[in-house]
Amino acid sequence: MGLLDGKVAVITGASKGIGRVMSGRFAAEGAKVVCSARTAAAVEQAAAEITKSGGRAVAVAADASTEDGARSLMDATVKAFGRIDVLVNNAGDGGPTKPVQDYLTEDWFYTVNSCLTSSYLCIRFAVPHMISGGGGSIINISSVAGRRGLPYRIGYCSAKAGQVGMTFGLAMELGPHNIRVNVVAPGATEGPRIESVIAGQARVRGISTEEVRKAMIERSPLRRFVNADDISSAALFLASDLSRSISGQVIPVNAGDPAA
Repeated sequence: MGLLDGKVAVITGASKGIGRVMSGRFAAEGAKVVCSARTAAAVEQAAAEITKSGGRAVAVAADASTEDGARSLMDATVKAFGRIDVLVNNAGDGGPTKPVQDYLTEDWFYTVNSCLTSSYLCIRFAVPHMISGGGGSIINISSVAGRRGLPYRIGYCSAKAGQVGMTFGLAMELGPHNIRVNVVAPGATEGPRIESVIAGQARVRGISTEEVRKAMIERSPLRRFVNADDISSAALFLASDLSRSISGQVIPVNAGDPAA
Protein backbone atom coordinates (compact mmCIF):
# COMPACT_ATOMS: atom_id res chain seq x y z
CA MET A 1 0.00 0.00 0.00
CA GLY A 2 1.32 3.41 -0.99
CA LEU A 3 0.44 6.75 0.56
CA LEU A 4 -1.13 7.92 -2.71
CA ASP A 5 -2.78 4.75 -3.97
CA GLY A 6 -5.68 5.60 -6.27
CA LYS A 7 -4.89 9.31 -6.47
CA VAL A 8 -4.21 11.30 -9.65
CA ALA A 9 -1.54 13.98 -9.21
CA VAL A 10 -0.61 16.82 -11.55
CA ILE A 11 2.89 18.21 -11.02
CA THR A 12 4.06 21.27 -12.92
CA GLY A 13 7.73 22.00 -13.49
CA ALA A 14 8.27 18.23 -13.56
CA SER A 15 11.03 18.11 -16.15
CA LYS A 16 13.89 18.75 -13.71
CA GLY A 17 14.92 19.46 -10.14
CA ILE A 18 12.32 19.32 -7.38
CA GLY A 19 9.44 18.58 -9.76
CA ARG A 20 11.16 15.63 -11.37
CA VAL A 21 12.14 14.07 -8.05
CA MET A 22 8.65 14.69 -6.70
CA SER A 23 7.02 13.01 -9.69
CA GLY A 24 9.04 9.86 -9.09
CA ARG A 25 8.29 9.87 -5.36
CA PHE A 26 4.54 10.31 -5.92
CA ALA A 27 4.46 7.51 -8.48
CA ALA A 28 6.37 5.20 -6.15
CA GLU A 29 3.65 5.82 -3.55
CA GLY A 30 0.94 4.71 -5.97
CA ALA A 31 -0.19 7.92 -7.65
CA LYS A 32 -0.99 8.20 -11.31
CA VAL A 33 1.20 11.18 -12.20
CA VAL A 34 0.85 13.81 -14.90
CA CYS A 35 4.29 15.31 -15.45
CA SER A 36 4.07 18.75 -17.00
CA ALA A 37 6.52 21.39 -18.18
CA ARG A 38 7.03 23.59 -21.21
CA THR A 39 9.74 21.42 -22.78
CA ALA A 40 8.19 18.32 -24.33
CA ALA A 41 11.34 16.18 -24.62
CA ALA A 42 12.38 16.68 -21.00
CA VAL A 43 8.96 16.02 -19.51
CA GLU A 44 8.46 12.96 -21.71
CA GLN A 45 11.73 11.60 -20.37
CA ALA A 46 10.54 12.18 -16.80
CA ALA A 47 7.32 10.27 -17.45
CA ALA A 48 9.19 7.50 -19.24
CA GLU A 49 11.46 6.98 -16.24
CA ILE A 50 8.42 6.50 -14.02
CA THR A 51 6.84 4.04 -16.43
CA LYS A 52 10.08 2.10 -16.71
CA SER A 53 10.15 1.78 -12.91
CA GLY A 54 6.67 0.29 -12.88
CA GLY A 55 4.69 3.45 -12.13
CA ARG A 56 1.96 5.17 -14.12
CA ALA A 57 2.66 8.54 -15.68
CA VAL A 58 1.90 10.64 -18.72
CA ALA A 59 3.69 13.71 -20.00
CA VAL A 60 1.86 16.92 -20.95
CA ALA A 61 3.90 19.74 -22.46
CA ALA A 62 2.16 22.99 -21.54
CA ASP A 63 2.93 26.55 -20.52
CA ALA A 64 0.99 26.80 -17.25
CA SER A 65 1.36 30.59 -17.17
CA THR A 66 -1.15 30.88 -20.03
CA GLU A 67 -4.87 30.16 -19.95
CA ASP A 68 -4.67 27.79 -22.89
CA GLY A 69 -1.74 25.92 -21.37
CA ALA A 70 -3.28 25.50 -17.91
CA ARG A 71 -6.68 24.53 -19.30
CA SER A 72 -5.20 21.99 -21.71
CA LEU A 73 -3.12 20.46 -18.89
CA MET A 74 -6.18 19.80 -16.73
CA ASP A 75 -8.22 18.57 -19.69
CA ALA A 76 -5.43 16.17 -20.65
CA THR A 77 -5.23 14.88 -17.08
CA VAL A 78 -8.94 14.09 -16.92
CA LYS A 79 -8.79 12.50 -20.36
CA ALA A 80 -5.92 10.25 -19.28
CA PHE A 81 -6.98 9.34 -15.73
CA GLY A 82 -10.56 10.53 -15.24
CA ARG A 83 -10.03 12.85 -12.25
CA ILE A 84 -7.69 15.23 -10.41
CA ASP A 85 -6.94 14.61 -6.73
CA VAL A 86 -3.66 16.46 -6.22
CA LEU A 87 -2.19 19.56 -7.85
CA VAL A 88 1.37 20.60 -7.12
CA ASN A 89 2.20 24.07 -8.43
CA ASN A 90 5.96 23.76 -8.72
CA ALA A 91 6.60 25.56 -12.01
CA GLY A 92 8.37 28.89 -11.90
CA ASP A 93 11.49 30.74 -12.93
CA GLY A 94 13.70 32.46 -10.38
CA GLY A 95 14.01 35.62 -12.45
CA PRO A 96 17.00 37.95 -12.53
CA THR A 97 19.10 39.27 -9.66
CA LYS A 98 19.13 43.05 -10.05
CA PRO A 99 18.73 46.24 -8.00
CA VAL A 100 15.14 47.42 -8.13
CA GLN A 101 16.05 50.49 -10.22
CA ASP A 102 17.40 48.12 -12.90
CA TYR A 103 14.61 45.56 -12.60
CA LEU A 104 12.77 46.00 -15.89
CA THR A 105 9.03 45.77 -16.33
CA GLU A 106 9.47 42.72 -18.54
CA ASP A 107 11.59 41.08 -15.81
CA TRP A 108 8.77 41.68 -13.34
CA PHE A 109 5.96 40.30 -15.47
CA TYR A 110 7.95 37.30 -16.65
CA THR A 111 8.87 36.26 -13.10
CA VAL A 112 5.45 36.90 -11.56
CA ASN A 113 3.65 35.14 -14.41
CA SER A 114 6.02 32.19 -14.26
CA CYS A 115 5.66 31.64 -10.50
CA LEU A 116 2.31 33.11 -9.44
CA THR A 117 0.03 33.41 -12.45
CA SER A 118 0.79 29.80 -13.38
CA SER A 119 -0.35 28.67 -9.91
CA TYR A 120 -3.57 30.69 -10.12
CA LEU A 121 -4.42 29.39 -13.60
CA CYS A 122 -3.74 25.75 -12.75
CA ILE A 123 -5.89 26.05 -9.63
CA ARG A 124 -8.65 27.80 -11.57
CA PHE A 125 -8.93 24.98 -14.09
CA ALA A 126 -8.29 22.10 -11.65
CA VAL A 127 -10.82 23.09 -8.98
CA PRO A 128 -14.00 22.18 -10.93
CA HIS A 129 -12.65 18.65 -11.41
CA MET A 130 -11.69 18.40 -7.73
CA ILE A 131 -15.14 19.55 -6.67
CA SER A 132 -16.86 17.01 -8.91
CA GLY A 133 -14.52 14.33 -7.55
CA GLY A 134 -15.30 15.09 -3.91
CA GLY A 135 -12.21 17.02 -2.90
CA GLY A 136 -8.46 17.22 -3.31
CA SER A 137 -5.17 18.69 -2.19
CA ILE A 138 -3.45 21.71 -3.72
CA ILE A 139 0.20 22.28 -2.84
CA ASN A 140 1.95 25.49 -3.80
CA ILE A 141 5.74 25.33 -3.82
CA SER A 142 6.73 28.77 -2.59
CA SER A 143 10.04 29.79 -0.97
CA VAL A 144 11.54 31.34 2.13
CA ALA A 145 11.91 34.35 -0.17
CA GLY A 146 8.16 34.82 0.08
CA ARG A 147 8.31 35.04 3.87
CA ARG A 148 11.44 37.03 4.74
CA GLY A 149 12.59 38.37 1.38
CA LEU A 150 15.88 38.32 -0.49
CA PRO A 151 17.72 41.40 -1.76
CA TYR A 152 17.82 42.12 -5.49
CA ARG A 153 15.07 39.58 -6.32
CA ILE A 154 11.95 41.70 -6.02
CA GLY A 155 9.92 39.84 -8.64
CA TYR A 156 10.63 36.41 -7.19
CA CYS A 157 9.96 37.52 -3.60
CA SER A 158 6.68 39.15 -4.60
CA ALA A 159 5.51 36.12 -6.58
CA LYS A 160 6.35 33.70 -3.79
CA ALA A 161 4.67 35.89 -1.17
CA GLY A 162 1.68 36.00 -3.49
CA GLN A 163 1.49 32.21 -3.49
CA VAL A 164 1.30 32.26 0.30
CA GLY A 165 -1.48 34.86 0.37
CA MET A 166 -3.38 33.01 -2.35
CA THR A 167 -3.11 29.81 -0.33
CA PHE A 168 -4.60 31.41 2.78
CA GLY A 169 -7.57 32.78 0.84
CA LEU A 170 -8.23 29.59 -1.12
CA ALA A 171 -8.01 27.39 1.96
CA MET A 172 -10.97 29.31 3.36
CA GLU A 173 -12.85 29.36 0.06
CA LEU A 174 -12.34 25.75 -0.94
CA GLY A 175 -12.51 24.05 2.45
CA PRO A 176 -16.29 23.50 2.21
CA HIS A 177 -15.58 21.47 -0.96
CA ASN A 178 -13.11 19.24 0.92
CA ILE A 179 -10.20 20.79 -0.97
CA ARG A 180 -7.12 21.49 1.13
CA VAL A 181 -4.62 24.16 0.09
CA ASN A 182 -1.15 24.40 1.62
CA VAL A 183 2.33 25.76 0.94
CA VAL A 184 5.74 24.12 1.05
CA ALA A 185 8.36 26.85 1.49
CA PRO A 186 11.84 25.54 0.65
CA GLY A 187 15.00 27.21 1.81
CA ALA A 188 18.18 27.20 -0.26
CA THR A 189 17.94 23.95 -2.21
CA GLU A 190 20.88 22.09 -3.73
CA GLY A 191 21.05 22.27 -7.52
CA PRO A 192 21.76 24.53 -10.48
CA ARG A 193 19.23 27.20 -9.49
CA ILE A 194 20.82 27.99 -6.12
CA GLU A 195 24.24 28.15 -7.77
CA SER A 196 22.83 30.72 -10.19
CA VAL A 197 21.35 32.68 -7.27
CA ILE A 198 24.67 32.60 -5.43
CA ALA A 199 26.51 33.85 -8.50
CA GLY A 200 23.99 36.65 -9.00
CA GLN A 201 24.15 37.77 -5.38
CA ALA A 202 27.94 37.75 -5.46
CA ARG A 203 27.97 39.87 -8.63
CA VAL A 204 25.48 42.48 -7.41
CA ARG A 205 26.93 42.74 -3.91
CA GLY A 206 30.57 42.70 -5.02
CA ILE A 207 31.62 39.75 -2.84
CA SER A 208 32.75 36.22 -3.55
CA THR A 209 30.44 33.28 -4.19
CA GLU A 210 32.05 31.55 -1.22
CA GLU A 211 30.96 34.40 1.06
CA VAL A 212 27.40 34.24 -0.22
CA ARG A 213 27.22 30.46 0.17
CA LYS A 214 28.68 30.61 3.69
CA ALA A 215 26.13 33.23 4.77
CA MET A 216 23.26 31.13 3.38
CA ILE A 217 24.41 27.99 5.14
CA GLU A 218 25.07 29.72 8.46
CA ARG A 219 21.55 31.18 8.47
CA SER A 220 20.12 27.78 9.41
CA PRO A 221 20.77 25.74 12.58
CA LEU A 222 21.40 22.55 10.57
CA ARG A 223 24.16 24.35 8.64
CA ARG A 224 23.30 22.91 5.25
CA PHE A 225 21.16 23.35 2.17
CA VAL A 226 18.07 21.18 1.74
CA ASN A 227 17.56 18.95 -1.29
CA ALA A 228 14.80 17.89 -3.66
CA ASP A 229 14.01 14.79 -1.60
CA ASP A 230 13.39 16.96 1.46
CA ILE A 231 10.90 19.09 -0.45
CA SER A 232 9.25 16.03 -1.99
CA SER A 233 8.74 14.44 1.43
CA ALA A 234 6.81 17.47 2.65
CA ALA A 235 4.70 17.59 -0.51
CA LEU A 236 4.03 13.85 -0.28
CA PHE A 237 2.72 14.28 3.25
CA LEU A 238 0.43 17.14 2.19
CA ALA A 239 -0.83 15.17 -0.81
CA SER A 240 -1.68 12.14 1.31
CA ASP A 241 -4.52 11.47 3.72
CA LEU A 242 -2.03 11.73 6.58
CA SER A 243 -2.62 15.49 6.35
CA ARG A 244 -6.41 15.27 5.94
CA SER A 245 -7.00 17.94 8.61
CA ILE A 246 -4.25 20.34 7.51
CA SER A 247 -5.13 23.29 5.29
CA GLY A 248 -4.09 26.91 4.95
CA GLN A 249 -0.63 26.20 6.36
CA VAL A 250 2.94 27.01 5.37
CA ILE A 251 5.36 24.12 5.86
CA PRO A 252 8.93 25.47 5.87
CA VAL A 253 11.62 23.06 4.67
CA ASN A 254 14.69 25.18 5.28
CA ALA A 255 17.08 23.36 7.61
CA GLY A 256 15.64 25.30 10.54
CA ASP A 257 16.05 28.91 9.36
CA PRO A 258 14.26 30.74 12.21
CA ALA A 259 13.58 33.84 10.13
CA ALA A 260 11.48 31.94 7.61
